[in-house]
This record gives sequence, C-alpha cells and structure tokens, in this order.
Amino acid sequence: MKTTRIVAVICLSTLAAAGQTLTLDEAVQSALRNNPRIAADALNALMAAETKTMVRSAYFPTAVANATAGGALNESRLAAGAINNPIIFNRLAVGGSVTQMITDFGRTAKLVEGADFRIKAQEQGANATRAQIVLAVHRAFFGGLRARNVLRVASRTVDARKLALDQISELAKNNLKSTLDVSFANVNLSEARLTMAAAANDYQAALADLFAVMGERGVRKVELADAGDAGAAMPGIDEAIVEALRSRPEIALMRYERDAAARVAEAERKLTLPTVVAFGNGGSAPVHDDRLKNRFLAGAVNMSFPVFNGHQFQARRREADLRVQAIEQRVRDLETVVARDVTVAVLNMTNARERMGLTAELVKQAALSEELARERYSLGLSSIVELSQAQLNKTAAEMRDTAARYEYLSQKASVEFQTGRLR
Repeated sequence: MKTTRIVAVICLSTLAAAGQTLTLDEAVQSALRNNPRIAADALNALMAAETKTMVRSAYFPTAVANATAGGALNESRLAAGAINNPIIFNRLAVGGSVTQMITDFGRTAKLVEGADFRIKAQEQGANATRAQIVLAVHRAFFGGLRARNVLRVASRTVDARKLALDQISELAKNNLKSTLDVSFANVNLSEARLTMAAAANDYQAALADLFAVMGERGVRKVELADAGDAGAAMPGIDEAIVEALRSRPEIALMRYERDAAARVAEAERKLTLPTVVAFGNGGSAPVHDDRLKNRFLAGAVNMSFPVFNGHQFQARRREADLRVQAIEQRVRDLETVVARDVTVAVLNMTNARERMGLTAELVKQAALSEELARERYSLGLSSIVELSQAQLNKTAAEMRDTAARYEYLSQKASVEFQTGRLR
C-alpha cells in the first residue's frame, strides 16, 4: 500500500521534479515538428513536384552525344534484317543528335495541368494529415489531464479515508465503535488505494500516448497545463455541414484528384492526333571512306499519324473517362460521410456539455450526502455502511465530473476537426 502511495505522489509531483510545464499549443507544435507522418507528407509533396517536371520535359529538346567506330567489308551492304539496304563504311566519328517536339496538339499541356492538380491534392493530403495529428494531440492531452485529475481525486479520497480509519480506530479503542466499523473502514481505504493505483497507471499510459503522438520516444517528466474552454463558438449542425464541405482538406483532396483525372482523360483523347517532331544530327568523322566528307549534318521534321494499334488508344481513353466517373462517386460518398460525421460530432459535443452541468450538480449533491452521512455516523444515527456508500458516491461523482469536463473538450476538438477548423 505504501508503494501505491509513493507511485501516486511521484506522478503528481512531476512539475516539482522536472520544473517543466507542457501546454497544449506546445504539444501541438512539437507534434508538427517531430511526427514522422508530417515528414512523409513533405516527401510526397516533393515527389509530386518531380512528377510534374517529368511531364514538362516533353516541351524541351533531347540532346544525345554519340561516338561511333565501325568496320565493314569493302563495298558491302546490309542485306537482311531491314527493308532498306544501306551501305556501311569503315569509320570513326563523333557527333550529337537533337530531338525537339514541335507540337502534340495540347496533350502534354493537359498532362501538366493534371500534374498541377496532383500537387494541390498532395498539399491537401498534407493538410489532412496535419489536422489528424493536431486532433490526436488534443485527445491525448485532454486524456492526460483527465487521468491526472482522476488521480488527484483518488489521492484525496485515500487521504480522507485514511483519516476516517484513524478516527474510527481511536473510537473503537475507547469502545465507542465496534471492530466491524474498523473493518469496513479498512476495506474502504483499500478500495481507494486500488483506485489510486489504477489512476496512476492510467496517467502514465496517457502521457505515453501523448508523447508518442508528439513524435517522441519515452515519457518526459512534465506537468500538463490545464486547458480552459476558450475558443470560437461552435456552429449548429446545418452550418457545420456547410463549413465542413467547404473547408475539409480530405474533400478538397478528392476534388483535385478528380480534376487531375479529368485532365488526363482530355490528354488521352488527343492520342489520336498527330505529333510533330524535329530531328537534327551532326558531327565529325576523322576516319572515313575517301568518297565521303569528314563532316556530316542533317535535319528533318516528322509528323506521325496514329492509324491502328489494336484499339489501345480507345481503351486508354475509356479507362480515363471511367476513372473520372469513379472519383466523382467517391467525392459524393466522402461528402455524405463527412456530413454524417459532423452531425454525430456536434450531437456528442452537445451531449457532453449537458453532462458537464449534470455531473457538477451530482458532485454537489454527493458532497452534501457524504457530509450528512458523516454527521449521522458521528451521532450514532447510522451505520458504517451508510457512510461508506456516501463516500463511494462522492468519489464516483467527482471522477465523473472530471471525465465529463475533458470529454467535452475532446468532443469540441472533434467538431473543430470535422468542420475543418483544426489545422
């Protein structure tokens, strides 16, 4: 029992031991700096930017340097393996070739636009991850405050029941109370100590959850600063749904994905259009046939017209169109889910606020009942059972009141998350 008391004292004295106070804002900022999910989203954003660079590369020329040495039989030609019959010569040459797309009639432009929308979608994905982490910090922080205050209630209960045990034991020594009363008082004290041990464990577990969300390994000794009920007024259900559909990053992400897929679909429709490409090749041949010059230079413009490729282009176009329709349905589904989640969150917050008032009244009545039971017991008008039940009711009421307060703050954070306010 002494060990349990020591553990509780250690948990409640972290401020004095460490000299540090952790506020909710500090916890949020630490999580945004250290949580690996934030870093992963930053890397994904860089990947999306590189994808756009790859798509835009079609606008720029492609240059290749060549160095070739070849030998052949005199006056020989390639006779098999190709339709044409080129002459081959002994030579050693260096040069380069350049290829530049002149136009593909807007296909690359549509692909670039699609890449831009994917970058925006990735940014919204990062915002969604950020909001989820901030919400997790709020829930873990409020869970830690709840566990800490429950531990304090349990500690006060142990002190009160220890005092009651000492008083009843002294009365029993003077034959003013029975040993049965002492036994009941001992049971009550043991139950209080068990509750305090569980509360101490819950507090340490809550701190572990908080520091894990903050991206830290292990638990530092800190005192959690209490969080008040400050903040903007919460909207009603209809207003909250409108705000969520406008502000939630998950919805914006899906809409950008839909726009990106639409641009790709437009690009796929342009596959049947011709592509115009310019070619250039030049260089020097220090070793060459006497009948040829030691320099070479040539250029050409080619226009390619797709004729038939086994219906590949048609299938790609239909696939892209179907993907746009599928994403559109996912957007509609997400909007429905968000509207439901917002409704539930607002209802839960309203219920939590009502329970705060009810539990406050419950604490008041339980304290009065416990005081009256103690007076009646002192006067010999009731048994130890009645006093024990009154003490138990008071402890339970105080714990429920503590839980109700931080449950309300947690539900309020959920509403802010659901409406897109929590960033």
